[in-house]
Amino acid sequence: MRTRFDEQLQMLNTELITMGALCEEAINNAVKYLIDNDETFKENVYNTDKQIDQKERDIENLCMKLLLMQQPVASDLRRISSALKMISDMERIGDQASDIAEIAHFVNVCGYTTQVHIEEMAESTIKMVTDSIDSFVKTDMELANNVIKQDNNVDELFIKIKNELIFGIQSGHDNAEALLDLMMIAKYLERIGDHAENIAEWVIYSITGNHK
Repeated sequence: MRTRFDEQLQMLNTELITMGALCEEAINNAVKYLIDNDETFKENVYNTDKQIDQKERDIENLCMKLLLMQQPVASDLRRISSALKMISDMERIGDQASDIAEIAHFVNVCGYTTQVHIEEMAESTIKMVTDSIDSFVKTDMELANNVIKQDNNVDELFIKIKNELIFGIQSGHDNAEALLDLMMIAKYLERIGDHAENIAEWVIYSITGNHK
C-alpha cells in the first residue's frame, strides 16, 4: 500500500514540474511578445494559460485521491496540502502572464521596452518559479530560502524600472500612456515573484510544519 502511495507522490512531483514549466513558458512568451510584437507569442501565452488551468485541476484530483484513498502520515499531509496551495499560486502566475500579453501590444508601439530592465526582471521571476518548484521536489529548504531572498532582487528591479519610466514620462515621451502600461507589466512581474515566494514558503512548511 505504501509503495503505491509513494508512486503517486512521485507522480505529484512530476505533475508539479510540468505545471512549473508551463508557467515559465507563459512568462517567457509574454515577454517575447512584449519585445518582438509577434502575435505567435501572444497566442502561445493564452494556450499555455489554458494548459496551466487544466494542470491545476489534474493535480487537485490527484491530491484528493492521495488524501481519500491512502493513509498519509503528518509529513505526507503537509506535502499534499502544500502542493494544493502551490498550484493556486501557479495558476495565478499563468493569469498574470496572460495579463502581460493582453497589454503588451500597446506598449510595444512606444519603442521603450528595450530601454528598461523588463527582460532582466522576467528572467529573475522565471528563475524564482523554477527554483521554488525544484525546492519542493528535492525537499531542499536552502533552495526555498534562496527563492525568498531572490524576491528582494525582483522588488529592486521593479523600483528601478518605475524610476526609469517616471523619468521617461517627465522627459516628455510622446506616448506616456504606453509607459504607464509598461509600468503595469513590471507590476505583474513583481506579483509573479511574490507568487514564487509564496510557493517557497509552502515548501518550507511542507518540510518543517511552520509557515511564515
